[in-house]
Amino acid sequence: GSPCSEEAGALRRHKIYTFCIQLVESGDLQKEVASEIIGLLMLEAHNFPGPFLVELVNEFIDAVREGSLVNGKSLELLPIILTALAAKKENLTDGKGELSGEEYKKQLINTLCSARWDQQYVIQLTSMFKDVPLSAEEVEFVTEKVLKMFPKLNLQEIPPLVYQLLILSSKGSRKRVLEGIIAFFNELDKQHNEEQSGDELLDLLTVPSGELRHVEGTIILHIVFAIKLDRDLGRELLKHLKTGQQGDPNKNLCPFTIALLLSVTRIRRFEEQVFDLLKTSVVKSFKDLHLLQGSKFLQNLVSHKSCVSAMILEVVKNSVHSWDHVTQGLVELGFILMDSYGPKKILEGKAVEISSSLSRMPVHQACKLGASILLETFKIHEMVRQEILEQVLNRVVTKASSPISHFLELLSSIIVYAPLVLQSCSSKITETFDYLSFLPFQTVQGLLKAVQPLLKVSMSMRDSLILVLRKAMFASQLDARKSAVAGFLLLLKNFKVLGSLSSSQCSQSIGVTQVHVDVHSRYGSVANETLCLEIIDSLRRCLGQQADVRIMLYEGFYDVLRRNSQLSNSVMQTLLSQLKQFYEPKPDLLPPLKLEACLVAQGDQSFLQEPLAHLLCCIQHCLAWYKRRVMPLQQEEEEEEEEGFYQDLNDMLDSITNRMIKSELEDFELINHQIFSQTTDTGIRNNLCALLVMGVYETLIEYNFSISNFSKNKFEEVLSLFMCYKKLSDVLKEKASKGKTKMASKTNDSLLSMKFVSDLLTALFRDSTPSHEESLSVLRSSNEFMRYTVSVALQKVQQLKETGHVSGPDGQNPDKVFQNLCDITRVLLWRYTSIPTSVEESGKKEKGKSISLLCLEGLQKIFDVVQQFYQPRIRQFLRALDVTDNEGEEAEVSVTQRATFQTRQFQRCLLNLLSSQEEDFNSKEALLVISVLSSLSKLLEPSSQQFLQMLSWTSKICKENSLEDASFCKGVMNLLFSLHVLYKSPVSLLRDLSQDIHGELGDIDEDIEVEKTNHFAMVNLRTAAPTVCLVALSQAEKVLEEVDWLITKLKGQVSQEIISGKMSSEEASSQAALPNQPIEKAIIIQLGTLLTFFHELVQTALPSGSCVDTLLKDLCKMYTILTALVKYYLQVCRSSRGIPKNMEKLVKLSGSHLTPLCYSFICYVQNKKSDNLKSAGEKKKEKTAAVATAMAKVLRETKPIPNLIFAIEQYEKFLIHLSKRSKVNLMQHMKLSTSRDFKIKGNILDMVLQEEEEEENQEGTASEHGGQNEEPAKKKRKKEMKCLS
Repeated sequence: GSPCSEEAGALRRHKIYTFCIQLVESGDLQKEVASEIIGLLMLEAHNFPGPFLVELVNEFIDAVREGSLVNGKSLELLPIILTALAAKKENLTDGKGELSGEEYKKQLINTLCSARWDQQYVIQLTSMFKDVPLSAEEVEFVTEKVLKMFPKLNLQEIPPLVYQLLILSSKGSRKRVLEGIIAFFNELDKQHNEEQSGDELLDLLTVPSGELRHVEGTIILHIVFAIKLDRDLGRELLKHLKTGQQGDPNKNLCPFTIALLLSVTRIRRFEEQVFDLLKTSVVKSFKDLHLLQGSKFLQNLVSHKSCVSAMILEVVKNSVHSWDHVTQGLVELGFILMDSYGPKKILEGKAVEISSSLSRMPVHQACKLGASILLETFKIHEMVRQEILEQVLNRVVTKASSPISHFLELLSSIIVYAPLVLQSCSSKITETFDYLSFLPFQTVQGLLKAVQPLLKVSMSMRDSLILVLRKAMFASQLDARKSAVAGFLLLLKNFKVLGSLSSSQCSQSIGVTQVHVDVHSRYGSVANETLCLEIIDSLRRCLGQQADVRIMLYEGFYDVLRRNSQLSNSVMQTLLSQLKQFYEPKPDLLPPLKLEACLVAQGDQSFLQEPLAHLLCCIQHCLAWYKRRVMPLQQEEEEEEEEGFYQDLNDMLDSITNRMIKSELEDFELINHQIFSQTTDTGIRNNLCALLVMGVYETLIEYNFSISNFSKNKFEEVLSLFMCYKKLSDVLKEKASKGKTKMASKTNDSLLSMKFVSDLLTALFRDSTPSHEESLSVLRSSNEFMRYTVSVALQKVQQLKETGHVSGPDGQNPDKVFQNLCDITRVLLWRYTSIPTSVEESGKKEKGKSISLLCLEGLQKIFDVVQQFYQPRIRQFLRALDVTDNEGEEAEVSVTQRATFQTRQFQRCLLNLLSSQEEDFNSKEALLVISVLSSLSKLLEPSSQQFLQMLSWTSKICKENSLEDASFCKGVMNLLFSLHVLYKSPVSLLRDLSQDIHGELGDIDEDIEVEKTNHFAMVNLRTAAPTVCLVALSQAEKVLEEVDWLITKLKGQVSQEIISGKMSSEEASSQAALPNQPIEKAIIIQLGTLLTFFHELVQTALPSGSCVDTLLKDLCKMYTILTALVKYYLQVCRSSRGIPKNMEKLVKLSGSHLTPLCYSFICYVQNKKSDNLKSAGEKKKEKTAAVATAMAKVLRETKPIPNLIFAIEQYEKFLIHLSKRSKVNLMQHMKLSTSRDFKIKGNILDMVLQEEEEEENQEGTASEHGGQNEEPAKKKRKKEMKCLS
């Protein structure tokens, strides 16, 4: 009964409202009653006059400020009151003047937000605002207020608050909300990590790890849910992170945002964008790291914080805390990285082995990261195990044609981690076995090696594999049969028959101990034995198949014996019976082997049917092993009955040796001269036969050496065998060079084992035992034999470099190969350093390379290979080379010190080479030494004293030697630069070089005499033009790249700060200025010095060709980067700060020292080209054709010119903008370019027209149309050329 139209009524109502609100807050009423009262009050609120509404709101604000709210129920009324207030049309007066209802509402909200909010009402107040109609500005007040409250709340209260805030964000300020949440959790994560790594006591004070992760997980779910409802929120998130990428990616990308992004991938609309963003972030992060590692200049300016890859792996670790929504994204990301950045298919379909030098490349690191993500996720989450395994196996099967080594490695790691867990997925693996016979052989090998631990655990899997392999044995494809052999050999190696020698006695190539399930207990060794004998039975059938299959078998048998010694009897018997088929038992028959039986003719083509040399090789290795391992044990037991085959085989090999030495070429029917050509059938047959015989000789050499025990007679036999081998190989070489066939000249892989090569080298060069002296002198007397031994060592190293392993026994075992490599290196190093090439070559003039040079070549390859495959073992490798080393010293000597010791030896060698006469200078050797030095220099720690000595030594070489050998000069220069960039930026070096080049080649203006500077004696007339000039330009390009990277980084930082809206653009740029000044200064100094470098080169009379082209391209880059710097200052210049003085100097320098000279250089190039055209025209009578080709060439070579002119003009255009903005006249130093005014010179035009008329008259009418079509175009071009010039 109190209508609002009367003053008293309104007052009464006001009293009622105030009282009811207090009543509801008191909490004395039941919930239903309180709700009814609030409902009633809501209905009547809009009838109030304005001033009363204001008073009500103020009462609420006071209650909030004083913290007198009890349960906050009455806050439901506030939105209605504020809405009613905003709807009032009439103006209201406050103390200072009149305001409309809308403005008054804004003022009240502002007051409310600036009041102190009690912790417990934050959530209610936030949710209250979602019912109030707010303008964008008001949303911002509220958002800022709520975000400021985050740190004051308990962790558990944050998720509901974020939920309310996200609902509120649909009214605006989406970006600010996301930024605030991300920044808050990023900070929390950082504190948390510091505490975990820091003091233990702090753990008591803050959040336990699990709780934090659960809260983060909940919040991520809230945000993803909000993005599903509000797409703009998702767009804002991606936009926010993309802008962050340009500046400092670590600011925006943190484990929390990565987890958030991975959850967002569950929304289809954003999936692709998010994965692209993550993919580019990962690669960019690796690329930045790569760039930083290669340049001391950048390391001094930019500190490298954490890498994106580390953050992603942290997300994997955190996802333990039931972040199921993240794991799916992680799995997909892992596969995306592995698919996109795995090894690529290259020439001849061979995949390149990923070596460690390559693996430092950003792309391969990204692929490795993908594998680590998948492996770690596999370890943590059971629910995705099945899926990861399936996906990997699918790729192994379907991507057979492209290289999949990275997937096989991942599969292997997964299986090694949990063979027992994978039993549940065995069906999937068994399914994959069905495809074995269709997959390429290499894939099958990798796959079988990977699943090998499972075969020991799961019998059913093993049985299904055996079935598949038996089928494959008779498949029509050769690859399938090879796969079957590989599979069976693997089984033989890994199913031990009881009583075999333990693994420790034979080295392992695949870890047998990975699985701790003992099969013997369940299955008994008897079963293993029958299994193995069955398999050997199957393999015997292979001895009737193609040579390729047999070779595999022979190469595998030795490994089987080594791992499963109880099988020696049956394996040796198999080999013996195989050899008997081709052996002539009569002791006086020559040759002792039936070579005809080894070859088979199909139609009119011959094929190798039995690789006899491999068979002998296998027998010889097995015998040696048997003698070393089994016989000592048997002698203890005094069993004689088993040794029949041992004696037989030995007698046969001895007999073969004696008869092979007596055999002449005629005995092998190889004397017929004309037929070694690869084109005729007999030629092919003879070739195969000759290679077979050579293989047999090699095998016999190794056999006789190994049983010789340094007896003189045996060594004489070895030498006789070698002489026979040599005769045959000479015949082949001679025929090959005559026939000019490429195929025959390709050397076949030697059958000598790497172990034997290292033993033989050691004996030949390093064995000084007095008792061996006499017998070794037999072998040492033959220089040919020693050279042959070294060249086989080279071949083995080359094979290792290309494939990652060597042929022959133990060739797949990295430890043994490494050991042999160390031994070989030690001998080669001693031989090269103690007998220099000059000494050796002066003695006798032989065909081919000297032994010392071969040793050097070997060393160069070995140092590369060791860094490629044995990076972690470099310390051990260098220690093995140090002959004087005692065991005890290992700890004290660093890699750098050891590497320095080796570099000194090679430095001495190089100085000896350089001190020889110019005409005696051995360029090939010097280049190899340089290559070895650059390999060794990579092992030196860049901050060490030794590194500096190496740098100054190289620099001295360049300064003091004036050899006219271009390739040597290029090698030394590259070495100098590769060292210099790790010490400091090479710009000053470039400037000196450019002055030298200018001095040597003279000026483009022939009247000017240039004074010679002679900083580097290495720069002379022969080397200056293409060689040094191109090396210097490529280095300048790298410097420009670094500067460009820095400018991009700076731009990103400024734009990021402007966008994040924390400050106006002016503040941002002045703030950015403070930490960035050293970077800006460094950029300007780099560009200034490069400017002087180009200033010299642009005036140099360079010969046309690659130098001119590269110079024009690099000038174009230089101007593009100058333009980028000007654009950066345009961004920064919005503030009062202006541009620094040294920037003005740089602009002035570019205007006076570069631009005008560029134009004159362009004229010089064009004049040169037109001279070439004229001379081409005069030389030939068929003028049109000659001119046309010369024209095409000119067009091709002058292509960079317009690009350069465009770049210069862009630079000047932005300079004008910058002058306007900075109020500094930067254009006063710029002469506007004059070379572009196309004047039509009358006299020239007349001449051209006359010439053309004459030509047209000469041509017949038939070609008239053609003439008309072509001529105008040519005329225009000629005119342009002449005008330009």
